[in-house]
Amino acid sequence: MTASLVDSIGWTLLHFSWQGLLIGSTCAVLLALMRNTRPEYRYNLACAALLACVLWPAAELALRLHDGGAGAAAMGFSDRMSAAARGADAGLAAWLQDQLLWIVGFWSVCAALLALRMAAGLAWIGQAAGAPLAGPEWQARAARMAAAFGVTRPVRVRVVENLDSPLTIGALRPLVLMPASLMSGMPAELLEALLAHEMAHVRRFDYLVNLGQNAAEILLFYHPAVWWISGRIRIEREQIADDLAARHLGEPRRLARALSELERFQFSSHHLAVAAAGGDLVARVRRLVKPGRQALDWKAALPALGLAAACVSLVAHAGAGRASLEPLLASVKPVADFSSCAKPLWPQASLQAEHTGTVTLSFKIGTDGRVAASRVKQSSGHVLLDEAAREGIVKCRFSAGTHKGKPVPSWMDMQYVWSLE
Repeated sequence: MTASLVDSIGWTLLHFSWQGLLIGSTCAVLLALMRNTRPEYRYNLACAALLACVLWPAAELALRLHDGGAGAAAMGFSDRMSAAARGADAGLAAWLQDQLLWIVGFWSVCAALLALRMAAGLAWIGQAAGAPLAGPEWQARAARMAAAFGVTRPVRVRVVENLDSPLTIGALRPLVLMPASLMSGMPAELLEALLAHEMAHVRRFDYLVNLGQNAAEILLFYHPAVWWISGRIRIEREQIADDLAARHLGEPRRLARALSELERFQFSSHHLAVAAAGGDLVARVRRLVKPGRQALDWKAALPALGLAAACVSLVAHAGAGRASLEPLLASVKPVADFSSCAKPLWPQASLQAEHTGTVTLSFKIGTDGRVAASRVKQSSGHVLLDEAAREGIVKCRFSAGTHKGKPVPSWMDMQYVWSLE
């Protein structure tokens, strides 16, 4: 069971290397084409791309686990890589198969460390939520502003020391954290503009989306496309909040002045909260003061177009049926030497429990006639019997499959019937 789980997770992580590239390239091209649309549309597209980055490998992992191992998709991928390695048993696919335990282990450790970092951020947020409330005047302003934005939840404003940028935390009982330095050093009308920006985040439940982004970044930390897409989400989200705040204030330039003043303060970015300092402040100020159409930078778009074309080609190749590659891998099928096959040992626990069933194995025969890898294609319903069958098939020897007279690695299936007489 452990080997099957490691196998499934490992191949899922490896597959996402090209899946994430495809999603990221497609998202980059579409965002370039939508550069002059409303930021809400670009934001929704980026969110959909990040969701696809999570759901695609999740669905693939579920299918692999349901198949009792890496499943047919992984076998097809291994076959293609073996073919690319021209039949070498020590090719890339075989090497990756051998490294799956290390790959999954490295991913687990890094994801755990990032999860601890997120937990530390949530602990910081919990402490910040206990900061003293701002004065009654600011609580009244926040209440009036919340009503104007259509926010029915009570919004409190708290003042936090050692904080350099306003933050919004919480969803059901949102809090706006204002830096003590800003409360004492910035004019009230500019502070109100920053509060309007934070109220826009409250209205849109951006805090929850931001937490989801952090979870995706933890699980898929190794892929740069995930970080790029998540960064675009934050950029577009800040522009949406700027637009909502500017409409509420009726003075885009006042918000621009507030952001310019905020830039003078040294700030740190707390990714688990939604900050007014998110994104490129200079670009946001320029957009508020002088909005205009953006020209397409073809030099920057060409790499994304090239990557998208390469990924489409890869998907088309990977989507081809496994049967179409079988002649390439082995025009003459491998043949088992049953005299070399030792009888599988019946697990003592299964024998005592009188477990029976039929397990179907898929296994790879190397050029030396030995079993290089095996996976449970259809389970007997009992893990111990499945693993005993896998251990048994390794003891068999085969005549390797051939293509054009040369030995090549190839896959075949075999059933083990466990029955009590």
